[in-house]
Amino acid sequence: MNGPEVQAPSRAVPDSAVPDRPAVHAASGNPRGAARPRQEGPTDLRLVPPALAAWVTAALTLGASPGWTIGVVVVCLVVAGALLVTGRRRSRGEPEYTHGGVEPNRARRLLWRTWPKASVAAVLLCVAAAAASGGLHGADLRRGPVPELARQYAEVAADVVVTSDPRLTRPRIRGAHAVPTAVLLNAEVRRIEQQDGTVTATRTPVLVIVSPGSESAVSGDSSGAGPESGAPSGKAHGSPWLSLLPSTKVRVAARVVPELGDGGRVAAVLRVQDSGPPQVVEEPSGAQRFAGELRGGLRAATEGLEPDARALLPGLVVGDTSRITPELDEAFKATDLTHLLAVSGANFTILLALLIGPPGRAQHAERRGLAPRLGIPLRATAVLGGTLSLGFVIVCRPDPSVLRAAACGSIALLAIATGRRRSLIPALATAVLLLVLYDPWLSRSYGFLLSVLATGALLTLAPRWSAALQRRRVPPRLAEALAAAGAAQAVCAPVVVVLSARVSLVAVPCNLLAEFAVAPATVLGFATLTTALWAMPVAKALAWCASWPAGWIADIARTGAALPGAGVDWPDSWPGALLLACVTVLLVLIGRRLLRHPWLSGACVVLLLLVLVQPAPLTRVITGWPPPGWRFAMCDVGQGDAMVLAADDGAGVVVDAGPDPVLIDQCLRTLGITRIPLVVLTHFHADHVAGLPGVLRGRSVGAIEATGFEEPLDQAEFVHRQAAARRIPVTRAVAGERRRTGALDWRVLWPPPRPAPTPEGPNDASVTLFVRSAGLTLLLLGDLEPPAQQALLRSPAGAELGGVDVLKVAHHGSAYQDPELIRRAAPRLALISCGADNPYGHPAPSTVAALRAGGATVLRTDEDGAMAVAGEGDRLWVAGV
Repeated sequence: MNGPEVQAPSRAVPDSAVPDRPAVHAASGNPRGAARPRQEGPTDLRLVPPALAAWVTAALTLGASPGWTIGVVVVCLVVAGALLVTGRRRSRGEPEYTHGGVEPNRARRLLWRTWPKASVAAVLLCVAAAAASGGLHGADLRRGPVPELARQYAEVAADVVVTSDPRLTRPRIRGAHAVPTAVLLNAEVRRIEQQDGTVTATRTPVLVIVSPGSESAVSGDSSGAGPESGAPSGKAHGSPWLSLLPSTKVRVAARVVPELGDGGRVAAVLRVQDSGPPQVVEEPSGAQRFAGELRGGLRAATEGLEPDARALLPGLVVGDTSRITPELDEAFKATDLTHLLAVSGANFTILLALLIGPPGRAQHAERRGLAPRLGIPLRATAVLGGTLSLGFVIVCRPDPSVLRAAACGSIALLAIATGRRRSLIPALATAVLLLVLYDPWLSRSYGFLLSVLATGALLTLAPRWSAALQRRRVPPRLAEALAAAGAAQAVCAPVVVVLSARVSLVAVPCNLLAEFAVAPATVLGFATLTTALWAMPVAKALAWCASWPAGWIADIARTGAALPGAGVDWPDSWPGALLLACVTVLLVLIGRRLLRHPWLSGACVVLLLLVLVQPAPLTRVITGWPPPGWRFAMCDVGQGDAMVLAADDGAGVVVDAGPDPVLIDQCLRTLGITRIPLVVLTHFHADHVAGLPGVLRGRSVGAIEATGFEEPLDQAEFVHRQAAARRIPVTRAVAGERRRTGALDWRVLWPPPRPAPTPEGPNDASVTLFVRSAGLTLLLLGDLEPPAQQALLRSPAGAELGGVDVLKVAHHGSAYQDPELIRRAAPRLALISCGADNPYGHPAPSTVAALRAGGATVLRTDEDGAMAVAGEGDRLWVAGV
């Protein structure tokens, strides 16, 4: 018998009861436009094992033999197929439960039995795909004639397709000379012709090195070596090779040599002599031409800015680091801000947040982005975000770093579009999986590892740390910034230490302070990029506005790097990385407890500040350096010369600057030198003048005095550019000149006003000083060699040379010394500045033996480090760092 018909209660709501909802990006029916956050389950980690398995497999199979790779693929496919088939049969044997979960416990048991097999099968399928991709990419390096030609060092004619923007090598100091810069291009050989006429079509990745020719090194700005540059070369590489765009096909005549330093990513190196413009066989694609015009417009719009902003803005926007000076690059490395010098996921996330809204508003009806304000629907906004991603990759070039940035930045797009934090880890795992399959070489990239670790830390650790800080009454925005900087640093530091052998103690505060300027600099920089082609005056105005936050970022990097305690040396090995990871975990655990005790936390902050700043009086008490009453200091700058004569409290005369701006700057800071009445450059070899930017950095300098023999010409021009940029006068030192400042006075002994005959080289034109300081006498010989040493002894100044207290041995203690000069000087203390394990054999054993035979105590920077001499009259002592 049929019972009465029962109707379920209706859940319908009258139209009149439904409040008006925002037409765009509506997420709820809340009349205030703010939906409550979704209640989400635990983090979904199912895609993490397949991504990690693919990552490891790709790294291993890039160098594996084809047979081994094929075996891995076949075994994984067979086992995965068997697991999927058995899992499907078992699921078919179970009854279906589709009636609202009639037996939920049994359904869960069924899922438990079938899911592990599906999970293992997914891992095996990803391993098979990664092995196939890695094997194919690895085979590209062994395919064709290029590897064999590289072993023969053969000369060939080749058609190559450029696959990256041309870039310049950093200036390097080799002994007394600066190594000329060269143009580097990643390319793909498409056609190669050997000397016997054999022509072969191929697709082999190579690195093209275009060495400067005699006619190609002209003044210009292509390398960014302007007046503010730390490059010792006076001529920037103006080669037309620098104007090549990706996808351009050029024909080159080159020597093929084995690849040694690119991690195996290229099959060989093509060395090309730059004797003129490249022979273009095929023009670049339209997309690359348009991207090149955009990048060129950005460079033109930033041309008139201050040096730091001029160098940094193109790097922040499109990854163009050609203007970044070595000194600024070192500052960013010391503060762990290098992720700002290249295109990163953070830059892309800022653009997406500007378009769609901040991730924090992702679960609200009104997201505060440009898209909802312009009335763009959510789906159209997602399409627009995808288009922006594609344009981002094209303009910034599809290099590995850009692909990483686009993939990691797209995770923010997913978070903003869905408002679900639970989906972020699967999105990151998917990005890793797709990128590794697309480009297996990323699996061996430290940059890729750091990107993934930083993104993972921001998605997992940072929210928890931020919540913990907010529970302790830290303002929300400050808590979020602190948590993000701390989480990224904690996770990435063990990898960074393997690359730099140094742990930055200023990374978190520097990243925190720079964070406030990154967003405005990035947004204004992209606005400059988009307006430069059609409204250059507007672009220049936007670039000027962007220069303020960009300059702030550069100032943060320089200030942090300049702190005496900015970093701690650490073993650059994986055991060292593991030790640092353990120390980090310990510090995090201690930090959690410290947050419960405000006074103790404040004391720890003060202690950290003292370690970072290392005030001179406190440092002197603890370390004894520099010793009280020091008169003369020899800095440890490697294979070069750099000395400081104490003139007054905080003031000193600097004699030579060494080869490295960072090392001389650190030495002057530890000595407390802030004012330099005079910089004396004994001659213009790079190991004496290349560090000049470090001497001038942040200090008041009265004048620069140098020898009148301006060779090598490029380094002499470098000194004049540095001086002109800071309006420092440059004078010529001649024999007979006398000067005095404070308790310090000195006399120039060499070179004579009219050297006759002309010096055989820059060494024999070295400025030689006889210095008196509080009763101590010092003889500084520069790099004088025997001909000039003998001429000095015969000159009127040589007749006055008697016994001296301290001798700065000429030319790093080389074997080329005049015995008579050593005998006449008869020093009590002989100091030699040379680099550890230098290839020149400095100091020569014969020179050291001769000095000791004359009664001198010999000290050298390669063994004894930096040294400071103190005392007066008959009292003389030396202190080391």
